Amino acid sequence: MRTSSSRRPLYPGVDELERQARTLAAFAPKVLRLREAGRSRAGRPLRLLSAGHGRHQLLTVAGAHANEPVGGASALRLARLLAHRPELLRGLDCTWHFLLCLDPDGARLAHGWQPEEPTPSPEECHRHFYRPEFACQPESPPAPGTGREPLPESTALVRLLDELRPTAQFTLHGIEIGGAFTMQTREVPGAARAFRETAARLRIPLDDHPCDGPDWRPDPPGVLRLPPASGGSERDPSGFVAESTWLHPRRYGTLTALVEAPAWAVPAVSDSRPEPDPRRAVGAACDLLLARTRELGTLLEPVRSDAVPHELLPLHTAAAELLSVAPSLAVGWAEQEHTGSRGHFATLGVSARRIPLRVAAMARRALARTAPATADVLADLVREWCRELDKTYEPRWIPVSAQTGLHVRTMLDLAGRLCA
Repeated sequence: MRTSSSRRPLYPGVDELERQARTLAAFAPKVLRLREAGRSRAGRPLRLLSAGHGRHQLLTVAGAHANEPVGGASALRLARLLAHRPELLRGLDCTWHFLLCLDPDGARLAHGWQPEEPTPSPEECHRHFYRPEFACQPESPPAPGTGREPLPESTALVRLLDELRPTAQFTLHGIEIGGAFTMQTREVPGAARAFRETAARLRIPLDDHPCDGPDWRPDPPGVLRLPPASGGSERDPSGFVAESTWLHPRRYGTLTALVEAPAWAVPAVSDSRPEPDPRRAVGAACDLLLARTRELGTLLEPVRSDAVPHELLPLHTAAAELLSVAPSLAVGWAEQEHTGSRGHFATLGVSARRIPLRVAAMARRALARTAPATADVLADLVREWCRELDKTYEPRWIPVSAQTGLHVRTMLDLAGRLCA
């Protein structure tokens, strides 16, 4: 199902997000208003759509990662609901703010893929893949002592959090292949059960024990919580949680809830049975990750960054960074406590495949014009690895309506519990 001028895109790009937000604000001017909350590195506006005039401030952040366009679709879906049913805002006594895309620069480089429901292809998704290097991910400002200035997007979000002092911050994420989960900075009574029930109604498998947030406390299935005394040494090389915008508003008593919705679900990640041979499972994942990234390293070693077109350099930089951190990820996996469910190790196996797949996909895009022979080899690897992943885990496409449903229902449930 291709999008057309008469049909809303399933994953709206930056321009479409703003167009729909303006249309909604014009439809319900007494409920909705649109303003600029800051500017991106390239000078693009960060649009904030606000609904209602209640006492409790709620903030939804979408588009923090360029490869996760579902968050913008979810934000618009909830804003549309509130425009048509403003009594929901009055019942919560809240003002609900939607930061429609935190990284519009990255989103423009990633945009291009629109899923063809009901049977889209992971290979097609990876033809357009882009996820920025860690230093360009605005939810993770630099740690002290790095000498790096915060991104303007990070500064804008922190300023907004300080202005609103929200009761809750919802950050909407999506993963290509895996299971659903939520990360919350504190326990909200009844929220974990409600999240699991929502996922079950939408037929989205829960990730029994996600690999994200190794310093977070698991509450299987599908829930991670931040330990009360967090903020010291961290094992996650993808960014420093202690400095993240997730934790910044804790000083105001804010709950931050991250909601992860998969595009393709892997039933195996929900298996709660104990893994009979954890060391073998960890070793297999590490071996596969290292073998594939070594293969990519050998292939890409002759490529010079100055051979990459300037506008595509972020793709090359992000791919090179993922290659460089793969060995430390494998070490971290190997050093984990060797216990856990079969679902946890299925998640680890998917991650071991996803990382080199992302590298190959981004490097192929970066080199398509200047090194077409290498790009062709990378395209073959993307195709081969997508087929192997499909054969190993049998991922099932989750309709976009269900992906956004998980986000929207989780936000509404938590808002009801926090604003009551």
